Amino acid sequence: MANESARDMLYQQFVANNAIDPKLYDKYIVKRGLRNADGTGVMAGLTNICNVHGYVINEGEKSPIPGKLIFRGYDIRDLVGNAVKEDRFAYEEIVYLLLMGSLPSHEELAAFNSLIDENRELPDDFFEDMILKAPSRNIMNKMGRALLALYSYDDNPENRSPEYEMATAISIISKLPNIMVSAYQVKRRTYDNESMIMHPLIKGHSTSQMILSALRPDRKFTDAEAKLLDVMLMLHAEHGGGNNSTFTCRVLTSSGTDPYSAYSAAIGSLKGPKHGGANIKVCEMFDCIKENVRNWDNEGEVADFLRKILNKQAFDRSGLIYGMGHAVYTLSDPRAVILKENAHKLAAGTEFEKEFKLLELVEQLTPELFAEKKGDVKAMCANVDMYSGLVYRMLGIPSDLYTPLFAVSRMAGWCAHRFEELVTGKRIIRPAYKAVMREREYIPIDLR
Repeated sequence: MANESARDMLYQQFVANNAIDPKLYDKYIVKRGLRNADGTGVMAGLTNICNVHGYVINEGEKSPIPGKLIFRGYDIRDLVGNAVKEDRFAYEEIVYLLLMGSLPSHEELAAFNSLIDENRELPDDFFEDMILKAPSRNIMNKMGRALLALYSYDDNPENRSPEYEMATAISIISKLPNIMVSAYQVKRRTYDNESMIMHPLIKGHSTSQMILSALRPDRKFTDAEAKLLDVMLMLHAEHGGGNNSTFTCRVLTSSGTDPYSAYSAAIGSLKGPKHGGANIKVCEMFDCIKENVRNWDNEGEVADFLRKILNKQAFDRSGLIYGMGHAVYTLSDPRAVILKENAHKLAAGTEFEKEFKLLELVEQLTPELFAEKKGDVKAMCANVDMYSGLVYRMLGIPSDLYTPLFAVSRMAGWCAHRFEELVTGKRIIRPAYKAVMREREYIPIDLR
């Protein structure tokens, strides 16, 4: 009973001591979430890496436009579209573009691919000591810890020279897919009572081929499957400096800390359900809809259940429809558009076609239902998480790896932003917080 009473007291103190009157944020013009009143982000920096474009400011008002995603000046639709048209793997080309600032020639890309290939292997005893002996139920957690552990295997981890930073980035980008699959296999054996199958790496594989080959027990996959996963990696590789995980990476970098700490922190940020972990929430929500809606083709029945979600009566009672809406994109998320096109092709004529149509219906109905509930018509589009989970499922990728795959891909963007912060930032990032507590006189412990 004493322990229970102590826990209750701690809970009450936790709530009481951390609650701030919301009115004070308005009084002191505090922009919570570093967001302006119209939902736009507070300007915190400049970048040459990526532009996420979803609206224009017209005579002081925010006007929605079709979304655009630009990597180093190149539209993502052109980068992905040309790779598909030329029938080749292009994630490594995107990594090169983000790190080096320009598209590679045939010779430069071949040399870069060889560099990634030779850096995939983990250090001696790393798997046994850092992954096998310390398993985790959550692969993102394990990936973050593994990156921190790599610091100990680096002969000069505090070297901040451009050459060493680039070499470290390429090493981490190369190794992270291997760490991810290895951590997943150990998790299966330790917590799922399944067989742990560890395949040796095959030289010459692209990143998507390496992942599918290492993940599948029989190592078999089609070229189309590997090319689709390659597209997924391309779409997730970068998304501007203001997203939570990239900003996290830049904040840590600005303090002067090592790359392993900065990249591990970014993984920790991406893990959150309001960020990269949202793809899991979409899948969980979708499963809940499938279980509770009898006729998936009936718009009224689907809409009624979505209303329950919005009214915090169903699913996780957050009132959120995951996979819908974005901080920047308004009329469309270009990544979601490309994913939807691919999901539609892959699902056609399969058992997944009905599920695709249900997701499409959720996408169609949600803006109307939000307008009905909120009383205003706000532009709202599906984001990348709406269709990514379905594509992963169609590729036979376990849900444990949905967010880790996001991290594997996004590492390229994090590295590029760390480089830019190192070269250009020059100041530790330190926003201000206004203290709103009153001063108190100290009371001796016998008088409390």
